[in-house]
Amino acid sequence: MKTLRLILGDQLNIQHSWYNTVSDSTVYCMFEMRQETDYVKHHIQKVVGFFAAMRAFSKQLESQGHNVIYLNLDDASNLQNLEDNLNDIILTHNIEYFQYQSPDEFRLDAQLKAFCTSLSIKSSEIDTEHFYTTRDELSVFFEGKKQFLMERFYRYMRKKHHILMEGENPEGGEWNYDKSNRNKWKGSPGIPSFLHLKNPVETILKTIVASNIETIGRFDETTFSYPINKDQSLEQLAYFNQNLLVHFGDYQDALHTEEVYLFHSRLSFAMNLKLISPKEIIDAVLDHYRSNSDAISISQVEGFIRQVIGWREYMRGMYWAQMPQYKALNTLANHNPIPEFFWTGDTKMNCLNKTINNSLDNAYAHHIQRLMITGNYLLLTQTHPDAVDEWYLGIYIDALEWVQLPNTRGMSQFADGGLIATKPYVSSGSYINKMSNYCNGCAYKVKERLGENACPFNSLYWNFLDDKRPQLAANFRMKMMYSVLNKFSKEELIAMKLRASQIIESPEKF
Repeated sequence: MKTLRLILGDQLNIQHSWYNTVSDSTVYCMFEMRQETDYVKHHIQKVVGFFAAMRAFSKQLESQGHNVIYLNLDDASNLQNLEDNLNDIILTHNIEYFQYQSPDEFRLDAQLKAFCTSLSIKSSEIDTEHFYTTRDELSVFFEGKKQFLMERFYRYMRKKHHILMEGENPEGGEWNYDKSNRNKWKGSPGIPSFLHLKNPVETILKTIVASNIETIGRFDETTFSYPINKDQSLEQLAYFNQNLLVHFGDYQDALHTEEVYLFHSRLSFAMNLKLISPKEIIDAVLDHYRSNSDAISISQVEGFIRQVIGWREYMRGMYWAQMPQYKALNTLANHNPIPEFFWTGDTKMNCLNKTINNSLDNAYAHHIQRLMITGNYLLLTQTHPDAVDEWYLGIYIDALEWVQLPNTRGMSQFADGGLIATKPYVSSGSYINKMSNYCNGCAYKVKERLGENACPFNSLYWNFLDDKRPQLAANFRMKMMYSVLNKFSKEELIAMKLRASQIIESPEKF
């Protein structure tokens, strides 16, 4: 039976069971499509990176003897739409059976299910063999519960997979070393230069430009520095273990004007394309830790593992548990447009200037920059979560909707009303000053609430709390901040709200 197997751009798992057998009757297909480049405006480096990794994967399959139909973006036979391309191949190659791996995005999942319903040939779906969890595992775990606390799920994952465990107890005596993961980096210890892999992408870049694909961000290189195949992903992992893991936990929340990556692994792009699995990463990190436990503390390792088997798997579970209605949630009723400077980085606020320009230059920002700088500002200015989703999904190289949407709409913007976060992650300028050096040399004074020189985050913060009293005042984690707000004089609160409204209405002036 002649079989067609579809491989999506984020399904580049060379260890998948599909590839254990080479068969002349099996054809694999991969497409670079306008359907995927155009549904949101992506960072140029994101489009380049996906195409580079997809092309490398296709060549690897061919080198193993598999039959591959690969359509470049500018191929004359490329119909630029998933269903059209599949129908064309099925017809011209007399395909009798269609198979695909489960997409991780609801949009593609629905598209492929509808497509298979329309087919006159047999079809089937198979797991991607990548995640620790199944799609519905989180839903089953929280069945009947009112809250979906990540910490409970994380402990379940630790126990189930026996990761950093001593019997039924957490290794080291603590489940979570988050309190040890909040140090401010002040220039020491030194940070090794990041691993630049220098993958040639000039041809891909020319094709993207010639095809008039609208992108955001900057890219003046002819090489791409992230891993685009399995060997490079393992090289990136080894580099992280040998050079960065020793201080990762201490500084995973730190922010600095002169450092793009700090001690972060730069593995999320490779992992989200499935070039490397979370289990491979966790096993390698644990092996390195066991061999170097005299030099590496458990807090460094636990902080990293929590991001992978806790947060990443939790976000995927929440995505599938809550979609499709989740994508429309806006419980705080925020409706303002996203400021223009989010596309240019042109703002006098140093923290936003550095974070946004870093994102435009590198298609990257770590989780605290995304949560407490850009996300914090967008929530405080009461930006519509649709606009926030579009920006986050487009600008980051590792952004796929299954992980971006619950992180943005849930964790960052509290648009889900607390399904993911137990309180909004908002702050005044004091938190930014505590965790970074962004406030040094800024045009604004972080300790001032009012006046032309006052940090905009300060008036925005108190204005937000006042505006959202109906939704937030009863939240037990917000009671202390509301008690502080209630102590402001009527005149001071009015003055702060007036300044906040000026910032929200004319963000380009700030």
